[in-house]
Amino acid sequence: MDLRQLAALVAVAETGSFSAAARALHTVQSNVSTHVARLERELGVVLVHRAGGGLTDEGLVVVSRARHIQAEIEALNADVAALRDEVTGTVRLGCIGTSARWLVPLVLDEVTRRHPKVHVIVVDATTTSLIPRLLAGELDLAVINLPVTDPEVVAERLFEEDRILIAPAGHPLAALERVPFVDLAQHPLLLEPSGTAFRDQLDREATAAGIELRTKAEVDGLRLIATLAFQGFGAAIVPATAAPAWLEGSWRRVPIDGLDPRTVGLARRQRGLLSAPARALHAAVIAVVAADGEDFDGIRLVTT
Repeated sequence: MDLRQLAALVAVAETGSFSAAARALHTVQSNVSTHVARLERELGVVLVHRAGGGLTDEGLVVVSRARHIQAEIEALNADVAALRDEVTGTVRLGCIGTSARWLVPLVLDEVTRRHPKVHVIVVDATTTSLIPRLLAGELDLAVINLPVTDPEVVAERLFEEDRILIAPAGHPLAALERVPFVDLAQHPLLLEPSGTAFRDQLDREATAAGIELRTKAEVDGLRLIATLAFQGFGAAIVPATAAPAWLEGSWRRVPIDGLDPRTVGLARRQRGLLSAPARALHAAVIAVVAADGEDFDGIRLVTT
């Protein structure tokens, strides 16, 4: 087994075919086929369905391990370079969309200033999408909505953020200066689906308050929920960063009384060491939040 075989299999998994994998690896299809076939013979299993190009169950397991191996090799090269006082390499950051709007530009500037040879790849997605990618080794760090329950993920708190109501013009809630949380049970709302950290926290607080929230639509993505509210589809409960002060329109932000803030954290895999570029990115995120976090309305820094 060698790294070329693993790289060929990962490329097939990511592109969906041997020919596309060859183009991605800048080689010919016969080389990809040969590497995968040798890996299959060595392991004694079929890894790729030749008819459609999809992976077998065994192939999925091997690809998951192969990605971890590739990530560790990248980290090894980056760490060796860092010993020469030059942090270089690629690091991948996942970030929930509402926080990405303000956090990512500042973090990219900070990384560029401190370590100009570090290349940052940013993935904008929901917490429920980012955690599997973090565990698979496709991301080094992820800014996510807390809590996270997977024992393979460790997270540190970054900041707390008010949860507010966005009410489009003409909606009964848009006329209010503030709204008690319990009163929201009277209105169908745009909410994330059950099973997401943001929605589950809302449901726990609704149960404690003796109410049940009604949904007009369930959407896994707070920034998209905010956009739907901006466009008049309905009222929505969102974090404060989903409706920044500089963003205006025919809708209103309405503070909610009796609702705790949400917590946003920085997550990584429990196992393995962060590479030098990942450590540099981690430091940049912490520095940006500490320096600029409280400049945003509705955000409060946390110390643990």
